Amino acid sequence: MKELTRRDLLKGSVLAGAGVWVGAESAVAATKSPTIKSPNEKLNVGYIGVAGRGAASLNEISKTENVAALCDVDELKLNEAGNRFSGAQRYADFRKMLEQKNLDAVVVSTPDHLHCHAALWALDAGLHVYCEKPLTHSVEEARRLAKAASRKRLATQMGNQGHSNDGTRRVVELVQAGVVGPIREVHCWTDRPIWPQGIDRPAERPAPPSTLNWDLWLGPAQERPYNPAYVPFKWRGWWDFGTGALGDMACHVCDTAFWALQLRYPTSVEAVGEPRHPESAPKWSIIRYEFPERGELPPVTLMWYDGAKKPPARLAPGATLPENGTLLVGEKGTVLLPDPYGSTFVLLPKEQFNGFTPPKQTIANSPGHHAQWVAACKNRGQHTSPASDFQYAAALTEMVLLGNVALRVGHRIDWDPKKMRATNCSEAEQYLKRDYRKGWEL
Repeated sequence: MKELTRRDLLKGSVLAGAGVWVGAESAVAATKSPTIKSPNEKLNVGYIGVAGRGAASLNEISKTENVAALCDVDELKLNEAGNRFSGAQRYADFRKMLEQKNLDAVVVSTPDHLHCHAALWALDAGLHVYCEKPLTHSVEEARRLAKAASRKRLATQMGNQGHSNDGTRRVVELVQAGVVGPIREVHCWTDRPIWPQGIDRPAERPAPPSTLNWDLWLGPAQERPYNPAYVPFKWRGWWDFGTGALGDMACHVCDTAFWALQLRYPTSVEAVGEPRHPESAPKWSIIRYEFPERGELPPVTLMWYDGAKKPPARLAPGATLPENGTLLVGEKGTVLLPDPYGSTFVLLPKEQFNGFTPPKQTIANSPGHHAQWVAACKNRGQHTSPASDFQYAAALTEMVLLGNVALRVGHRIDWDPKKMRATNCSEAEQYLKRDYRKGWEL
C-alpha cells in the first residue's frame, strides 16, 4: 500500500469537507469531523512573488505557518526575503518551485499576466492557492481557473482582503435586510491610476538590471525588450501585463456591492475612456454594467469611475465623496462606503437614520483573510462565513474584466455568459482571451 504523505492528508481533508470556504452564492457547509487529527500542524507554504502584496502575505501567513519556498524573478528581492527565512528553498522560476515535494499551498503575488499560470499549475500540482486580485488577466482565464478549482476541490482565496472585514459583513447584512430598500443603482470609484496610462510603448532598449530575469518576468506575455516603464509597479497600466485602474481596484471597491446584491454576470457593458490606446489603459474611464433580476431582486446598474472621475455629488446628500468609495442607492436611502474595502459605512441622508439599529448579525465574523484561507487548507471547520474562493472570485473578476473589453472595442457589448461571448460584437473575442508565448501555453 502506498504510504500517505503529509500533502495527501491535507488535500484529502479538503476533499472530505469541500465547501467549507465557498463563494457567496454557494451552499456553505463545515465538515463535522476534519480528517486532520492535529489542527495545529503547520502548512508548508511557497510564495510566488515576495515583494509588495507578496511581502504582506508572507509577513502575515509566516506568523503561524512554515515558509517552505520563496520565488521571485528579482534576485535582490528574493535574497532579502531568503535572508529572513533561511530554511526556505529559493527559486527564480515558479515552475521549478512547484516541483518541490513538501509543499502544501502557494501564494501567488505576481503581476496580473502571470496569475492564471501560477495558480492553475499549482492546483494541478495538488496545492491550495491564495492568489492576488484580479484573479486572472483575461475573462477566459477566469472561467478556466474556476473550473480547475471546482474540479480539484482545494482551498482557494483571492486577495481582495476587504471581503473578510467584519465591517463589510455588516454592510451586506443591512443591504440584504432591506434597510435602504431595493437597490437598483450602484456607483463605485477610485483615485487610480497612480501610474502612467494612455501612453505609447517606449522605444528605448536599455539592458535589464543584472538581478532581474526579464525572460521569466515576461512569462506568457509576448516578447518585448525590457524597459523601466514596466518594472516595477508601472506594469499595471500596460495591457500585456496589467488590467489598468479598473483591474487593480474594482475587485476591492465593487466587492461589497457584488456580494450584497448577489450579482454575477452582466447582460451588457458600455465604457468610455481617454485616450483609447492599443498599448495601455486610459487615463480615465467611466463604465456602465447592467445586471438582470436575480430572483426577487430588481435589475441593477453599476457605474464605475476612475482617473479622478466621480459620481454626481447629489447622490450623497450631506456627505463629501472620498477618493475611493461606493454608493448603493436604495428606494429608502443610500449606503456610502467611504473606503475601497467596504469596512465602514454611512447611511444617507444622515438625519433619516438617526438612532439606526443594525439588523441581527447573520454572517459570522472572519478570523482574517489569510487566516480564513489557512483554516480552509487544514479544513478545521471552525468558520462557515462566505469567502472569496475561486468560484466567487472568478465571477467578480469576469465582471471587472468585461469593462476592459468594452473599453478596448469602443462600444457596448451584450454579454452571453453561457456561450461566453459578446453577441453584438465579434471584435470583442480577441480581448476575452490571450495568445501565450511559446513554452507558456495552458
